[in-house]
Amino acid sequence: MTTRSGSAKYEGLGKDGKGHVSTESGALKDQPYGFQTRFEDAPGTNPEELIAAAHASCFTMALSFALAKEGHEQGTLETNAKVKLEKDGDGFTVTRSDLTLTGTVAGIEEAKFKEIAEGAKANCPISKLLDAEISLEIAFQS
Repeated sequence: MTTRSGSAKYEGLGKDGKGHVSTESGALKDQPYGFQTRFEDAPGTNPEELIAAAHASCFTMALSFALAKEGHEQGTLETNAKVKLEKDGDGFTVTRSDLTLTGTVAGIEEAKFKEIAEGAKANCPISKLLDAEISLEIAFQS
């Protein structure tokens, strides 16, 4: 079992508040976030961006391991995730994560690549965590 942590601090309340988010690894250290970074164009991050990065990296690693398990040794995988936040009554809900994958793997047919990618989409830990619609668009290059 592995446990990782992140932390957030928010000073002030509502739209006027300012936050900072950090990760245990130090990859993020006091990265600014708040209303302006989430709903406007202020520099900093936001929860949806962080979820998108987590989902893209988790899925890509899961696919890499699934392809290796099938005996493939060489390849390049690149995934972009777009997480959608929608108004839901008085609040908001993350409703979907759209993954776009570009992959180049030697010695595999496109149909098999797509099958393995769909399995990775369904089984990566972040996909399992999200209670949202998850789509996968694949651009396979032989």
